[in-house]
Amino acid sequence: MPTQNATPALPTLRQIMLLAITIIGCIVLFSVVNNVPVQVPLVFSWFSIIGLGILLGHSYHSLQKGLIDGVTQGGDAILVLIAVGALIGSWIAGGVVPNIIYYGLSVMSPEYFLVGAFFVCSITSLATGTSFGTAGTAGVAMMGIGASFGLPLPLVAGAVISGAYVGDKLSPLSDTTVMAASLCEVNIVEHIKSMLTVSFPAIILAASLFLAVGLFYDFDASSNQTDVVLMALEQHFSIGWYMLLPAAIVIALLIFKLPSVPVIFFGALLGVIWAMLFEANSFDTAFGSLVTGNTIESDLPFLNILLNRGGIQSMASVVVIIILALGIGGLMQTVGVLDTVSKGIKRWATSIGRLTSATMIAGIMGNVIGGAAYVAIITASTLTKENYRHLNIDKRVLSRNTEAGATIPTPMVPWSDGGIFMASTLGVATVSYLPFLWYHLLVIAITLIYGKLGWFNFNKDEGHSATNSVRT
Repeated sequence: MPTQNATPALPTLRQIMLLAITIIGCIVLFSVVNNVPVQVPLVFSWFSIIGLGILLGHSYHSLQKGLIDGVTQGGDAILVLIAVGALIGSWIAGGVVPNIIYYGLSVMSPEYFLVGAFFVCSITSLATGTSFGTAGTAGVAMMGIGASFGLPLPLVAGAVISGAYVGDKLSPLSDTTVMAASLCEVNIVEHIKSMLTVSFPAIILAASLFLAVGLFYDFDASSNQTDVVLMALEQHFSIGWYMLLPAAIVIALLIFKLPSVPVIFFGALLGVIWAMLFEANSFDTAFGSLVTGNTIESDLPFLNILLNRGGIQSMASVVVIIILALGIGGLMQTVGVLDTVSKGIKRWATSIGRLTSATMIAGIMGNVIGGAAYVAIITASTLTKENYRHLNIDKRVLSRNTEAGATIPTPMVPWSDGGIFMASTLGVATVSYLPFLWYHLLVIAITLIYGKLGWFNFNKDEGHSATNSVRT
């Protein structure tokens, strides 16, 4: 066994490459080729990094502490997932989500549905600051409406996720937005202004694409189940404007910047009350929906799939994956992977174009290896921050590129927290909806173009009160 040094050595780039190949190879071999749950290769990844750490002279106890510290950094995400699971279950049982579907079907036309779903989810995520909460509530409802119109579900999921991540990237209530601004030492308002230079054209172009597809899509009248779905919803749930009050209350509370976790749990409690008052659910069934989700039996198979979901239990596998992924991020930081890669980037990234690419690659690798947006944000910002200072580039460019490389690609990686959550919540595989994440693809492309052309680099003397005064 290697002797543990007083000062452990840093890993070499070759060792890091072998480590990355090992982790990605495990994930592909276990999960992609053999359909083994992704938790298994992530555990293997833990011990691969621990093995490298011991080889470099770290003690096991210091590595375990780094692992625990990494998990602790993502504690907020775990709490949000648990709360969202409870919310989905009780809002379906309480008729909130079914009423959103009902009224959406009543007012939306198939031709304008995709662009409408994109903007509905965009507004919801901007108001609430959570892409997971948006996908689990408005997103589930949009999936039901889109299925009723006969639209391909991967296309609908693309519109939903694209819209949900508008707020995740731009809302001052978003945990990833706040985290990126804080790590990059940029004021939250200045950070959002910087991101708007990329996001605004991406929103316009993505909305235009969704509108064009809706207008030119060849709708099959026989596949339009609008009337059938409306009748089924009327049969199984109470219909009325008052059924939307829990959603309105939760959105209002989040807009007033109250903490998201207790607000979402309060919304879940309102769903339980609505389930007992208006859906004639028993006490144990209504409260049970918080844990096990909702159960209905209709004559429409897709409606059963759509509305038989939710509950804290439904988030158990996602929570485990996030814990394992955050542990990988903590281990990589402890072993010194980030320090070594940062030095390599400093030698290569000698221009704004290269530095933009390096930041985004670091974020994408954080998602691929670490499996979570939190890990990716830490990776992208930590690895390249000194390079921006060295090249005298404004920190707002760093924060913008960090979000583009870390937050945006998260739902595009099948084993990341975002990828697994979106796939399980919306019922569409990541590889199926990936080609329709037009907002995400446009943000990545526009960011790279700005870096190559040197656009929107800002004057470092402007807005540089953008320090660490970030509040959630």
